[in-house]
Amino acid sequence: MPGMADIRAKERWERRTQGPLLLLSVLFAVAYAVPIVRTDIAPWAREACRAVEWSVWAAFALDYAVRLWLAPRKWVFVRGQPLALLAVLLPLLQPLRLLRLVSALLLVGQRARMASRVRVTTYVAGSCAGLLVFGSLAVLEVERGSPNGNITTLGDAVWWSFTTMTTVGYGDLAPTTGLGRLLAIGLMLSGIALLGVVTANIAAWFIARFDEEEAGEQRQTAAIEALTAEVRALRAEVAELRGGRTASGGAGGGPVAGAAGHVSSPRS
Repeated sequence: MPGMADIRAKERWERRTQGPLLLLSVLFAVAYAVPIVRTDIAPWAREACRAVEWSVWAAFALDYAVRLWLAPRKWVFVRGQPLALLAVLLPLLQPLRLLRLVSALLLVGQRARMASRVRVTTYVAGSCAGLLVFGSLAVLEVERGSPNGNITTLGDAVWWSFTTMTTVGYGDLAPTTGLGRLLAIGLMLSGIALLGVVTANIAAWFIARFDEEEAGEQRQTAAIEALTAEVRALRAEVAELRGGRTASGGAGGGPVAGAAGHVSSPRS
């Protein structure tokens, strides 16, 4: 069946490329962070980091194209993963480093969700850490050159990202540019969504534990009821055996008594 063969080929491709693509995403993170943290790097190093960013994006775009080619129903695949398509097309619309960052985060998230062995808690923790780091780097890159900007160091950027993600918002640091405020909106929405996932995951864990305890109590009750039924059955069998022995004893004593009475009558 050609459809099943294509599905298996797509699954094999996803399993084999998951690890290398995750390593490439780490390489992208390093290449994105170095020019922001170290503003005094040589021009050739900056260009090398930019080349690494584009190469990683190209690898993810190639992965999307191969998965689309292996998908039995291509339109269903495109409709089912709109964020992946947006992440592939986003850097082509306007070649900004920030757009490549967003596209890389979207593509890494899509591939991580496909991994059956990645637990929800691990995925959420990784998403929180990634958003914190990349949000800090992105807002530092945007706000550091602003005349009225107050986010000028990496420490300030990390503090602002943390307070924004947790929706605390002390107000001591705030973006002043339009792009920085757009980043703040995305970070706040992402933080709210991740906090909702964490809350739901904790609630599901408690519910699962309660269900396990209830199921254990039900199993214990069923076992006690089964043992009680067996004890009652054993008592009934013992009562039947005792009744049978008593009946057999009474039936055997009748002829003896009759014989004794027959023998003693002539003497009287």
